[in-house]
Amino acid sequence: MNNLTVLVADDDPYVCEIIRLFFTDNNYTVIEANNGRDALSLFESENPDIVLLDIMMPDIDGYEVCKEIRKKTDTPIIMLSAKDEEFDRILGLEIGADDYVTKPFSPREIIARIKAIFRRTSARPLGDERSVEEEIYTFSSFSIAVLQRKVDVQGTSLTLRPKEFDLLLYLVRHPNAVLTREQLLEHVWGFDFVGDIRTVDVHIKRIRTEFAKHHIDCIHTVWGVGYQFQEKEKE
Repeated sequence: MNNLTVLVADDDPYVCEIIRLFFTDNNYTVIEANNGRDALSLFESENPDIVLLDIMMPDIDGYEVCKEIRKKTDTPIIMLSAKDEEFDRILGLEIGADDYVTKPFSPREIIARIKAIFRRTSARPLGDERSVEEEIYTFSSFSIAVLQRKVDVQGTSLTLRPKEFDLLLYLVRHPNAVLTREQLLEHVWGFDFVGDIRTVDVHIKRIRTEFAKHHIDCIHTVWGVGYQFQEKEKE
């Protein structure tokens, strides 16, 4: 986890300074942008490992920066905002952010959330005897290659954002189990989520929309409880 490069995009010099000082002390390399245009330029030139992205910035706002980054890469994005409305949190997650943190925040909390994101995207599940390289799930209508983070339907890759892929993978690893929203938040988001529990519903809806394009119905709602994955594996 050491020596990661973090792009901080925020037009508040005080926020940038606090993050830079604390993160540098914890062996992170920090690069800074004070508007959306510079943030995209630095992202292209420096290829950071993670992005801390303020929503309200000059030139191009954080939502648009997030959309542009998501067109090209799955680099983790944590949105920073003084806005604490449900709409703003859900919008940030819908357009591809991995996490959403409201101001004021603790730099220590941000680092904890970064570590949680990388644990989710790189760790092999406990008790799985297959190596990550071999971890491929093949079903009657689609397949998932974990290392490549790819969902394939008859030669076509589904367009899933990072959190959507993580959520689908967790459901796939627990076939036929009825999982509550609380369980999914705990295991997929990886921390005590502060926000609307319907965040899970938003991500499930987007996964279903992608599958529906190929007439696949494998994630079922168990009313009053949560969600269940059911699909036959190929023998």
